[in-house]
Amino acid sequence: MTDGALSFFLVATPGLSHPLGEEARAAGFKVTRIETAGVHCAGGWNDVWRANLDLRGAIRVLVRMAEFRAMHLAQLDKRARKLPWTDWLRADIPVRVEATCRKSRIYHDKAARQRVERALEAHGFTLSADADLTVKLRIEDDLAVFSLDTSGTSLHKRGLKERVNKAPMRETMAAMFLRMAGYDGTGPVVDPMCGSGTFVLEAAEIALGRQPGRARDFAFQKFANYDAEAFQRLLRPVASGAERRFFGSDRDAGAVEMSRANATSADLTDVTVFDIAPIADATPPDGPPGLVIVNPPYGGRIGNKGALHALYGAFGTTMRSQFEGWRVALITSEAGLAKSTALPWQPPGPIVDHGGTKIRLWQAQL
Repeated sequence: MTDGALSFFLVATPGLSHPLGEEARAAGFKVTRIETAGVHCAGGWNDVWRANLDLRGAIRVLVRMAEFRAMHLAQLDKRARKLPWTDWLRADIPVRVEATCRKSRIYHDKAARQRVERALEAHGFTLSADADLTVKLRIEDDLAVFSLDTSGTSLHKRGLKERVNKAPMRETMAAMFLRMAGYDGTGPVVDPMCGSGTFVLEAAEIALGRQPGRARDFAFQKFANYDAEAFQRLLRPVASGAERRFFGSDRDAGAVEMSRANATSADLTDVTVFDIAPIADATPPDGPPGLVIVNPPYGGRIGNKGALHALYGAFGTTMRSQFEGWRVALITSEAGLAKSTALPWQPPGPIVDHGGTKIRLWQAQL
């Protein structure tokens, strides 16, 4: 496979594949197809590295190594042994195999995995259940597809956020909700229920054009074809800002402390402000209107729904009285809670899986 002929897949949070596809296109990637699970792209290894480094919405990046028809285990075994494993993997780095089978004559995941493990051992590779490198095999409708996980640890773990609250919004999700809410890196962003500060910090990073993967390592750095000098050329200097345009507040002093600590860790204290305040006391910053975005508690996530309608109602009252001209974006699992705000919502966005809870983005222009 030549450097320009790779097929790679950007794994998306369920429900957020389309904004991820938009982000990838805007970043110059060649998007070939968008499906429920993620985004198919074509390019070279530099594109794979850059996808890990630059894309804010991808959970991980998988490179397709090979595909072929496999009707039985012996056929899978024979073809797997012929793959050029040493072109991709290093003998000194342990590897593990994950296999799934659907609607195929090979239906036993464990048996399929064992055949691939034998093929790797025949090529001199060491297997380990907790290895950093993962070969993925998916057999569906008798088509066996081999992929390499180039990311390793999920890409939402950026190595910048030190502390999280009880029910954190992952950075990858926050970035895609900001995109869906029309945030393009300009204008102020306010989160008056900021928790550990994810929306505020993510918006600041987007505005500054920082690379989300700049502070972490990736699995591809242990591949046989990794070029450290070429990867270094993809890294950009970390931009700073002087204007405070990103504001968070929360009634919980511990949450505000977390947000401030995370801002310090990410070197964003110059552009962010976090204050202790109940939703009823939230006020807009000086200057032009921008975006208010919140991920309030919802019954399935924290506590019970009994007191939540009053909280959402207070949020709506504050928005109408204090934030005229602003755009409002709210994430919740309950349409009834959104309606308790009495804000002029547009039809909600697609259902998104947030750790098993089905949530949606609601938007309004005040």
